[in-house]
Amino acid sequence: MISRGHRVALACPRESRICSEAERFGVPATALPIGQKHPAGVLALRRLLSRHAFDVINTHSSTDSWLAAIACRALKAPPPMVRTRHISARVPRDRLTRWLYASATAQIVTTGEAIRHQLIQELGIDPSRVSSIPTGIDPGRFAPRSKCASREALKLPAGIPLAGIVATLRSWKGHRFLVDAMPLLNHRDAQLIIVGEGPQREALQRQIADLRLSERVRLVGNQDDVAPWLGALDVFALPSYANEGVPQALVQAMLIGVPCVTTDAGAIGEVAIDDHTALVAARENPIALAAAIDRLLADAQLGTRLVEAARAHACAKFSLAAMLDRMESVFRAATDERSRTS
Repeated sequence: MISRGHRVALACPRESRICSEAERFGVPATALPIGQKHPAGVLALRRLLSRHAFDVINTHSSTDSWLAAIACRALKAPPPMVRTRHISARVPRDRLTRWLYASATAQIVTTGEAIRHQLIQELGIDPSRVSSIPTGIDPGRFAPRSKCASREALKLPAGIPLAGIVATLRSWKGHRFLVDAMPLLNHRDAQLIIVGEGPQREALQRQIADLRLSERVRLVGNQDDVAPWLGALDVFALPSYANEGVPQALVQAMLIGVPCVTTDAGAIGEVAIDDHTALVAARENPIALAAAIDRLLADAQLGTRLVEAARAHACAKFSLAAMLDRMESVFRAATDERSRTS
């Protein structure tokens, strides 16, 4: 948005990673006590909003949405609020939640069509106020690259099948099923790279040790640039079983040119079309996951076909430019609505 001439200000908890990373990306950030639902957060946001004439405020989590909605209620002329919902977890149906989505927000954005339908059906939101806009990926940054060069740069073995996942280590991302699938592979020499950090690290370390997979599975933590790690893979696997929108890492892998195995959780089906742009395996099923990975490792022509279709699909529907175009339209709709009602 900054590159398109907009002024952007980021409000975030001081302890959050986005706060520490903002300067590196040239984004002005203000640290506020908004990591929890607490009156101090409401007061801090109210002060920030009263000092600056923002045209619109965009919230991205339950906590910041509630704090911003209450802070805006305390202002005479608050900016309209756009609520972005990233996951497909069920939404409470109580009166306060209905107020948050139906009254406190001017526009709602979801990261997948399945989440959009969920909000409309479960909360009775006016469909014209809810837009599905998947997180956009830059096709230039995530472009096809040399697998050999990527492995050499990362000091990864050149001659073995390599599967991988890039995802926060949360339970519903399904890492444990991917680890369980490793001993089931026909490709006994295949290794697994797990990129990311999160609350499931210790559980995964125990699982890897219990299955005696320490020589075949590597946890490499968070990486500033995941593109080389994706480029080094023979197969990208994302066995999520809940809560997904359209996962960024799945689109990134498709753009880089890695054949993908995933599930139908959340809005994944918008990007992963079985046997066309990816192989779609049953959720929470290591046997099905192993079979799909083996199929790709054994059939280079299938992998090439999936990669070509997936990159074309991702470029057409999930690019960064497409996301920014649509978000600008949502922000304009929100400010236009405020002008009509003020």
